[in-house]
Amino acid sequence: MKILIEGYSYEATERMLAIVHELTTLESIDHKICVNYVGYFYNPHPDVQDCVFILPKVLLDDHDRVFRHIAPEALIDVEQCHQLTEHERQFIYEFAVWIYRAIVVFSKDPSQNDIVLHREFPQVGFRKRRMSNTYLDIIHALVEFNRLNKSYFTFILKNLHSGFNRINWAKTITRTTAIVSDEEPFYLRPVNRKRTINFDEELLIIFFSILNYIHDHYGFPVEINNGFELIKGKRFEQYLKGYGKNRLKQIKYKYFADKALQIWELCYAFFERAHQIAIPSDQREYLIVKNFNVVFEAIIDELIGDKLDTAMEERLKKQPDGKLVDHIFKYRGLTTNEGERDRGIFYIGDSKYYKIGAPVSEGSVYKQYTYARNVIQWNLDLFFNDDYESKRLRREVPKLRDEVTEGYNITPNFFISAAIDDQLSYRDNIKLAKNDDKSKPEYISYHFENRLFDRDTLLISHYNVNFLYVVALYARDNAAQKATWKAKVRSMFRREIQQLLNTRYDFYAMQALPGVDTRAFIKEHFQEVLGKTFKPSKEGDFLSLALDKRFEGENGRLVNRLRNYFVVKPCKLGENMETAVAVGQNEISTSGDPERIYSYLDKQATVLVGFVPDKNRAEVEEQHQYHSGPTFPSFAGYDINKIKYFAPYYKGKGVSGFYEVESIRLRLGGDNTVRVFFSLGTYHDLGMQVKRPAPLRSHVYNITTLSEMLQQAKAENSGK
Repeated sequence: MKILIEGYSYEATERMLAIVHELTTLESIDHKICVNYVGYFYNPHPDVQDCVFILPKVLLDDHDRVFRHIAPEALIDVEQCHQLTEHERQFIYEFAVWIYRAIVVFSKDPSQNDIVLHREFPQVGFRKRRMSNTYLDIIHALVEFNRLNKSYFTFILKNLHSGFNRINWAKTITRTTAIVSDEEPFYLRPVNRKRTINFDEELLIIFFSILNYIHDHYGFPVEINNGFELIKGKRFEQYLKGYGKNRLKQIKYKYFADKALQIWELCYAFFERAHQIAIPSDQREYLIVKNFNVVFEAIIDELIGDKLDTAMEERLKKQPDGKLVDHIFKYRGLTTNEGERDRGIFYIGDSKYYKIGAPVSEGSVYKQYTYARNVIQWNLDLFFNDDYESKRLRREVPKLRDEVTEGYNITPNFFISAAIDDQLSYRDNIKLAKNDDKSKPEYISYHFENRLFDRDTLLISHYNVNFLYVVALYARDNAAQKATWKAKVRSMFRREIQQLLNTRYDFYAMQALPGVDTRAFIKEHFQEVLGKTFKPSKEGDFLSLALDKRFEGENGRLVNRLRNYFVVKPCKLGENMETAVAVGQNEISTSGDPERIYSYLDKQATVLVGFVPDKNRAEVEEQHQYHSGPTFPSFAGYDINKIKYFAPYYKGKGVSGFYEVESIRLRLGGDNTVRVFFSLGTYHDLGMQVKRPAPLRSHVYNITTLSEMLQQAKAENSGK
């Protein structure tokens, strides 16, 4: 068995030229050979006549060493490489199988046929033998033997079970005592023809148990039709650890038929992992891919990505500027905890297939930012356009921009790099990249500081995934296992990105105090809160506030100002905003100060106080309109066009709030008198701040300022 490493530059010696003889590999000007394939081929060259595995470059560290201590040249003849530990040697055997299986699964995609080179394995037979040191050869031989010899197994099983458990009445009568009841004998211990040990049956049990292990562990398609109780779990592990080989040696002398000897030989080769099996050595066979980075991308996309709607695929994954996004899927947003009600946002990923420890290039980082910007613009266009396709997709995709705060939802963006577990384990292991000279756990780009909810603030997180685990999971091609891992890793991505943001930002949940109009406040203080606030859900009236921890003084002053108008409570991403705000609501006194609540409004603005009969109440509250009577007063010293607020006065209740005046028009009434019509906008409630709002001293109309009205409300509420 020969081992080459993808992408490594070997000296162009005669030996190397013979090994790569089957590949169209050219020698460089400095007499180097670099093999840019991954996979398996058999080389029939007279000086080689052996299997050659080209393993992925992810095995190489930044010093071009395999397992951090072996030069690739020393690994070419794996059986003669004395630097290998037994654990590393066994790892290579198994790893080669997983790579083969992954390429087989990948080759099922017809769109990728241009990078897959494949010629079938030859069948096992009693022709010219070759020394097969590859675990893959042995596994494939076992699977092929089972497929080609179904009639043989049926014949053997039929003979084994013929007469099974049939009672031998002659021996039963002569050797056991009968119990007589109603003159009829009953034999409680009949003698049957069951054998104590059947070596043919034991060999078949071992053979089919191996096939079952190959199917469950590696995902090879294997059909097993027998009635035996197979060896599984802990028992089979003992066979793998040496008992299987020892037991086969003990029963070998029982077999003389050609087929039985072939089965024994295949089983023994499996447990020994280096044995002569009958495979023709004069045929070419290969399964290799030209660009394994495409295979790794397909593996990750299969395990975490989504199959998008065709219209989304054309715009999101195949972006209009020619960029191709590796992975994109819709999952729960970072700012909400709505569960099933969460319509989700798009997560954008890029897989990185490098040597161990290789850094992400600056170009890749900028390209990833561009992916996110394109997705954000697509989302905006979706809500600007009125064509049928946009209207259809709007039902599936939430708007990234919040109309209340004009903040943008956070678009999760990540790199996922291949890494090898230090213990060469196939365990499930995915974690943030280390923060060192070569890699970072996160990258951030912004146009304005301290504005997380700005469309130009983009964050990328970087994860390392155990290459061995994802290759094995993909190669098994088990839909249930893949779906389970997909759900788990998506939840982990969301949680990890939330934790990264919680480390960099202080998050708060906000809810307007009684009487405070959120929209009006945001409009009045737009520059102060732009990019810092976001309304994560259409349900409820909660806002999320995000403040960069680097600006502690500035943040403290803003929070103090906001607490005059909002309940503002710390609430990290991932925590329930409603629960956090409820704690804050319990701390608020029911007797607020209207002047403090509305300090953000223009206190010197003119307020018209007008009497509203009960019959006209719906016109004001539902239609947001108010019109004067025929005797609208003329107040000296004010201009009617300067009226900014209208406060409805209700009989017996007084003033409990006021409206913003959007426009004023003059119209003729039915009696040819001039009436003044007011179009009313946002309502500001005083009733929840004033326990018993008293009537303002006026008959039908009054002109005052907002400051005077708020002071009067405060005085009356305090009992003055």
